Amino acid sequence: MFTLFTDRFGGVSASPYDYLNFGDHVGDNPDHVAANRSSLIARVGPTLFMNQVHGDKFHVVHSADEQIPMCDALITTIPAINLAVQVADCIPLLIHGDSVVAAVHVGRKGLVNDIAIKVLDEMKRLGGKNFQAWIGPHICGSCYEVSQGVFDEVTSKYPESRSQTTKG
Repeated sequence: MFTLFTDRFGGVSASPYDYLNFGDHVGDNPDHVAANRSSLIARVGPTLFMNQVHGDKFHVVHSADEQIPMCDALITTIPAINLAVQVADCIPLLIHGDSVVAAVHVGRKGLVNDIAIKVLDEMKRLGGKNFQAWIGPHICGSCYEVSQGVFDEVTSKYPESRSQTTKG
């Protein structure tokens, strides 16, 4: 397995999406998104993008041409298929087991609803062992301000996620 994290450079999208935007849900010109995705696919091979919804649902991919439902994680045992996760603030999590890989979009709701644990359980069910994971670029806690209710919800389950913004 190889992992790849992109930045915004090298694409064709215009401001405010400049330049290498893969998101077809943010208002960018669909032709630009298609060109950016085609550029990536030309370099790395067949790549499946999910329709992320900030939840805890995953989908097991069985072929490169299947329709991907709304979900926040893709899992496959097929070596020739690349899985993509798109993030701005959320956490991109890539997981590799002996015979299975996953790309996971870990947003706040997915974190609280154990998306990573659910994905690992499914990967084990599919025969995966000896897991390795990569966490990609994401927003830091001191830059991500939330309401007190959201703070309490997340830190009650994951106390180690507690942080303070520059405002305290």
